[in-house]
Amino acid sequence: MKVKFDEYSICEEMKVANSFFSRLIGLMFKKEMKGYDGLLIKRCNSIHTFFMMFNIDAIFMNKDNEVIRIYKSIKPWRMTRIVWKATQVLELRPGTTPENLKKGDVLTICTS
Repeated sequence: MKVKFDEYSICEEMKVANSFFSRLIGLMFKKEMKGYDGLLIKRCNSIHTFFMMFNIDAIFMNKDNEVIRIYKSIKPWRMTRIVWKATQVLELRPGTTPENLKKGDVLTICTS
C-alpha cells in the first residue's frame, strides 16, 4: 500500500498494524524499517518510542485521513501527547514527511 499527498508519494510500501499484537509491538526492537517505509497504526491516538532504535516522523490522522497533528524526528524513549481527534497514526522514517504537509491536509492511501 502507498500513501500520497497531492501527487507526492510519502511512502511506497506501507504496513498496517490493526491487530492487538501488531499495534502493541509496532516498531519496537527493530533496527530499521526493512522492506517497508511506513507503518500505519489503526485505532491509535498517541504513541511512544520505547525500545525503538531510531527516530521516526509521526502523522496523526482522523478516520477520513485528514492530518490532525505532525511530529517530526521523534527520538527513542519518548511519548507523544494524546491527539484527541486522531484515530490512526502513520509512522515514517525521519525526514520523509513533506515540508508543506500541514494540519487539515488529507492523505490518500492507495492499495496498489
